[in-house]
Amino acid sequence: MQPQELETYLQPRLSDCEVKVGGDDYHFLVTVIGDVFEDLNAVKKQQYVYKQLNELIADGTVHAVTIKTYTPTEWSALNS
Repeated sequence: MQPQELETYLQPRLSDCEVKVGGDDYHFLVTVIGDVFEDLNAVKKQQYVYKQLNELIADGTVHAVTIKTYTPTEWSALNS
């Protein structure tokens, strides 16, 4: 699976967020930006995204993934 394919897979499943996927066909960097992360702790944020990836990890389609989550405010501050 290529990063763009994973992004296409995740976007409708995380429709309340903006999804960006980088990396290669072995290791992916998944960045998810959404208001949904506002009141969640770090573990809950990761679980929110992993829930959508579990099937792909279990069947070996996705081998390694790093997840970064941000609220829109955090994302704006990081990119200003």
